Amino acid sequence: MGASEENSALFPIFVLTLMALPLVPYTIVNLFGAFKKKAAKINCQCSVCVRSGKYHKSIFRRASFCLAYNLTLVLLWVVMAVLVYYIKHINTEVQIFEPFSILGVEYGASDSEIKKAYRRLSIQYHPDKNPDPEAHSYFVEFISKAYQALTDPVSRENFEKYGHPDGRQGLQMGIALPQFLLNIDGASEGILLLGIVGVCIILPLTISVIYLSRSSKYTGNYVMHSTLAAYYHLMKPSLAPSKVMDVFIKASEFMDIPVRRSDEEPLQRLFVLVRSELNLDLKNIRQEQAKFWKQHPALTELLLQTQLTHKTASLSPTLQRDFKRVLELAPRLLEELMKMAIIPRPPVGHGWLRPAIGVMELSQSVVQAVPLSARKAAGGSSEGFAPFLQLPHFSEAVVKKIARKKVRTFQDFRDMTPDERADLLTQVAGFSNSESHDVEMVLEMMPSVTIDIACETEGEEGIQEGDIVTMHAWVTIKRGSGLIRALPHCPYFPFDKEENFWLMLADSFSNDVWLSQKVSFMDEATAIIAVSKTLQELKEGSGATPREINAAVKEAIEKVKNGSRLVMGKFQAPAEGNYNLSSFCLCDSWIGCDAKSNLKLKVMKRSRAGTRGGFAADETPAMEDGIEEDEEEEEEDYDDYESEYSEDEEDAKETKSKGAVANGSAHNKGNSSGSDESGSEAD
Repeated sequence: MGASEENSALFPIFVLTLMALPLVPYTIVNLFGAFKKKAAKINCQCSVCVRSGKYHKSIFRRASFCLAYNLTLVLLWVVMAVLVYYIKHINTEVQIFEPFSILGVEYGASDSEIKKAYRRLSIQYHPDKNPDPEAHSYFVEFISKAYQALTDPVSRENFEKYGHPDGRQGLQMGIALPQFLLNIDGASEGILLLGIVGVCIILPLTISVIYLSRSSKYTGNYVMHSTLAAYYHLMKPSLAPSKVMDVFIKASEFMDIPVRRSDEEPLQRLFVLVRSELNLDLKNIRQEQAKFWKQHPALTELLLQTQLTHKTASLSPTLQRDFKRVLELAPRLLEELMKMAIIPRPPVGHGWLRPAIGVMELSQSVVQAVPLSARKAAGGSSEGFAPFLQLPHFSEAVVKKIARKKVRTFQDFRDMTPDERADLLTQVAGFSNSESHDVEMVLEMMPSVTIDIACETEGEEGIQEGDIVTMHAWVTIKRGSGLIRALPHCPYFPFDKEENFWLMLADSFSNDVWLSQKVSFMDEATAIIAVSKTLQELKEGSGATPREINAAVKEAIEKVKNGSRLVMGKFQAPAEGNYNLSSFCLCDSWIGCDAKSNLKLKVMKRSRAGTRGGFAADETPAMEDGIEEDEEEEEEDYDDYESEYSEDEEDAKETKSKGAVANGSAHNKGNSSGSDESGSEAD
């Protein structure tokens, strides 16, 4: 009984320990982070974003989460305080068996004094004299045991020598559980058995079933496997940017959105509003319309076109819910679609550039709510007026007005000084001072991307066919606001969207993507850890001294803090020849903020011993075979708009006339998609 009570008293201490182990360090870390955290605003503060309520909704969601989080933390600390108070005031002191004290005699008393004290206590606690159960228990457990310990010679000797009448005692161990669980009599036995079965069998089994059933349908990015399979098979090397939408809407997640009879009339009205963006043959509009409604993803395409054309006011409440669901799924589905475009395909093992650019252009248009038709080349701009439409208060009419003042491209507009832009917008476009200020705030949030890229064979001079070539690229962003991490200006996109960039090393003429990697500027700490580890391993492999390694790592960390990210990759050098490659850094959120630079890769015939896992020149497949056929296929069904990255004859002539950069290296300082080459070919 005593052991059971002691174990029950230890249960609150056990619970307090389990709570304190994670809660105390977690609270300290969060308090330290709260004091250290900077109050930089990464959301757009223009009046359009504020008026749309998105910024305030974001603040409200974060405030609600923080409030719930803080209340939970405070509640846990209150529970810990109650446990501490309970443990402090509960009688958990272990009673030491003292026979002299129990009988009320002095230590070393004689046998007659012990017998006399026993008789006195027997009159008071003996069951025949006192019917109280507690008195009976006290008499049996303490008084009789104390009398026996002092009158029996062996017991008395054990007590005087070891402190217990039964002699030396071993280590006692107990279970810190409540007493009702330790009592295996009656109903408690079922409770204990149910607890053991539930915690040890049912709970792990349930978690395993849920995990396996979900993992069998979804990837790590919460995209269905059937969606990836559809994207993989529907992706084609000649897929035009204007046709990417047809592949994107084939996602299984969109197929699950129901088509209700009650939505037929609103959908018909919506079709009339956006049909100019649906690539339909207006001469046979009835046949095209009937064909359009037969495909189930028609609902998804209409909802996406609603986002691109700002026609959300015409949606019914049920369509509004479907509309938000589509936009909520869009970012991660577009990311998976991008991966399917750049995934290495046989026989060469390269991805496809043209569909990859189309996916990024669709992502930019969805986030910024800009029609795909706005990307058609207009005037002197190959990118159309789409980049202007992402700015607040801009419309096609405003773009035409400022174009009369020789501001024909978006880069020309960005290159102007703030005073020149303010004069242009107020005097020519008719903007007010506040509207002009909104435009300036958004331009300060837009990133300017630069790429510093080099390709080399580690430990060797020059690049020979079959070599394993390593690409080193530093991608740097600068903003007028001075921020590195920021959320894009997208007042018509109802969710917070982080900026992501995709760096690709590609051959524009053969439509091949040799290397690609996603780049993010949102997590500086992770980038510092990654670049430190990468450079340390690289320098150690090259035999650098510890001082050189530390200097290189320190310099790289400084670059990361200033807004740069290191991207590395390896590829196998192709057959002998000169390759005019391009490095693309495409943003999935902003229009007109992409960067492109050209570099020339010269691959020499193998003269070193061994192929280092490569292929011999005689066995190299001809990379140029079939390019003309691919280019002919690319031209089919591609009359909607030209991508701003499409190569034309003038670009090719310009490349030949100006030359390319040094073998395997290039540096780009601008955001223009047609950036000029710099440097000269190596001797």
